[in-house]
Amino acid sequence: MESIYNNILHSISKDERLLAVLIDPDKTKLKGLSDFMMKLNNSKATHVFVGGSTVEDKITEVLVIEIKKHTKLPVILFPGDVTQITNKADALLFLSLLSGRNPDYLIDKHVKAISKLRGSKLEVIPTGYLLIENGKETSVQRVTQTKPIDKNDIQLVVDTASAGELLGMKLIYLEAGSGALHPVSENIIKAVKQEIKIPLIVGGGIKSIEQLENAYKSGADIVVIGTAFENDKSFFDKLKK
Repeated sequence: MESIYNNILHSISKDERLLAVLIDPDKTKLKGLSDFMMKLNNSKATHVFVGGSTVEDKITEVLVIEIKKHTKLPVILFPGDVTQITNKADALLFLSLLSGRNPDYLIDKHVKAISKLRGSKLEVIPTGYLLIENGKETSVQRVTQTKPIDKNDIQLVVDTASAGELLGMKLIYLEAGSGALHPVSENIIKAVKQEIKIPLIVGGGIKSIEQLENAYKSGADIVVIGTAFENDKSFFDKLKK
């Protein structure tokens, strides 16, 4: 069975647009999940991301088990903390917050995760995570106690992404933050895409089809949408297969 990461590379080689729907365990009720997943399955979504900045222990595992009852799409953990790791998912984005300088999110959390990952069948994908300033403070910023990179300092964003690639990251994730006022700019996406050779994920603040299209046209290989679905249930209708 081919790995999820290799499937991503294969899809990109065929110029396919990949779309991840982010489900936050802290904001999702199991009662309405089956209807939500039915709409998700009928959309252009290719992956399901599960995670949030602050989630109570064991809630993530319960949610992942329920999600997998309703979809055959890959379920990938996008954890805000070690407590969100569960073997019930298919893969894990092993996030290193490269935009910040808090050692907890550069290495300490990763060391603490090993006891959960040892012997696990989870596919672990090293991911360089860059938080980009979007006009307001995000939950990621508050939880990690780190500053995002200035959206006008494109060279610093590019250099940070490139450093992540050289460190061995397999993905670069440009994040504006949940509910961001502004998504990551087209100029930033283009500049990073021109610099790196690994897949590029872009998320945060994408609330319209136009913004989604702009992210793809600028070079995003995977676009992540979360809040747009939470705030506008009809968004799935705009993304039907």
